Amino acid sequence: MKAATSRPRLVVSSDGRGVVGHAGSRLLADVAEVTGLEAGFLDALAPLRRRAGGHAPGRVAVDLAVMPADGGEAISDLAVLREQAELFGPVASDPTAWRVLKSIDAAVIARLRGARAAARELAWAQRAETRGDLPPAEAAGRVIPGLVLDIDASIVICHSEKQNATPTWKRSFGYHPLLCFLDNSGAALAGILRPGRAGSNTAADHIEVLDLALAQIPDTHRHGTPILVRTDTAGCAQAFLTHIRSLRAGGVDVRFSVGAPIDEPVRRAIAKLPATAWYPALEADGQVRDGAEVAELTGLLYGHGTNLPEGTRFLVRRERPHPGAQLSLFDAIEGLRHQVIATDTPLGDGPLTWIEARHRAHARVEDRIRTAKDSGFGRFPSREYAINQAWLELALTGIDLTCWMRMLLLEGDLALAEPKKIRYRLLHVAARITRSARRTRLRIAEHWPWAKQLAQAFERLAALPRPHTC
Repeated sequence: MKAATSRPRLVVSSDGRGVVGHAGSRLLADVAEVTGLEAGFLDALAPLRRRAGGHAPGRVAVDLAVMPADGGEAISDLAVLREQAELFGPVASDPTAWRVLKSIDAAVIARLRGARAAARELAWAQRAETRGDLPPAEAAGRVIPGLVLDIDASIVICHSEKQNATPTWKRSFGYHPLLCFLDNSGAALAGILRPGRAGSNTAADHIEVLDLALAQIPDTHRHGTPILVRTDTAGCAQAFLTHIRSLRAGGVDVRFSVGAPIDEPVRRAIAKLPATAWYPALEADGQVRDGAEVAELTGLLYGHGTNLPEGTRFLVRRERPHPGAQLSLFDAIEGLRHQVIATDTPLGDGPLTWIEARHRAHARVEDRIRTAKDSGFGRFPSREYAINQAWLELALTGIDLTCWMRMLLLEGDLALAEPKKIRYRLLHVAARITRSARRTRLRIAEHWPWAKQLAQAFERLAALPRPHTC
């Protein structure tokens, strides 16, 4: 029987010329330039430059941000950019990249954060000029006014001995970074690297991350725009919530919505709730959720939780537990799963069912962290803690570049797509470099399914107002 195949037979060689891969990733590098991020990094790292020749440390840092955003996991993956100089220009060697990372201390990280903040302000201005306001955050089919900041921690497992990598509360081994994402756009506002043993509900760490995140928001948005800070129960600490309240004295209109622990006074208050106090809970699309109800506990908790800022409200949700849910003894006896949130959103700013649904949208931060681990800090390259701190900051920068690319250059489904889909459809496409009439052209395969969208993204990039015109 003669074997047949529907695929054409190939003769493979490695002598192709003028062909480049990861052509769409040039968008990330160009976004760094057009938002002023590259210029800011050049200034921030200028003191690290030892000689006039060679690679500028700021440019090396930009390439180290582009590489994980493109899907790279190790410094050696810079070879994808370095060996395609026709597309990415000169890219530093691995040893040079290591030296730059090793030179980034706390003072340099502070300058890098300042450069990120300046670039973010310009990116937001470009968005306003070309497409309008930032995307709104939504919950239960309703827009959440202003900006929404989600803070959460996550464990990054280390498979080798690294400085400050320690056993974690989940009985694993690694780091326990604390991060803040902007729910409106998915941008990575701030993050700090912590040892694995770092506590989840450490108020000082939450305050540090929140302050770093607020510093990333342009002044015109930080002052006068409503800001909601969401966390899980780790953020329900007196010092942290009092700090949030104190920010209002400085003109920052910020409020909180945090998970709250269920202790004995809370359980007694829940048991006292009459049947008339419960209202049907809402789904993510605003429809009524079957088997779930919400009630307000504030009046029944008078005298409890008085260490929290004045005006704090407590809301409770109960629902039939899903299979495999971990239940407390109280939940097991009641036959329902209970969750409590604390918020200083005043009465009149929305139905309590919507305020509760607004808090549950905090779960989106889990997706942000999942994709972020696939974009740089799912693994750390060095045994040295300081180098890994620098790596985290550059990984967050790469996440920002992807975010800015989506909100400035992409439309439709791609503007909402996760990084993995964007890489598969746009960033990792192959193309041919040609030259004519003193111009270099990037020719994308005509029949690539997303060739038109990629070409349009480059056109929009060329049309963006540059830093000196904004």
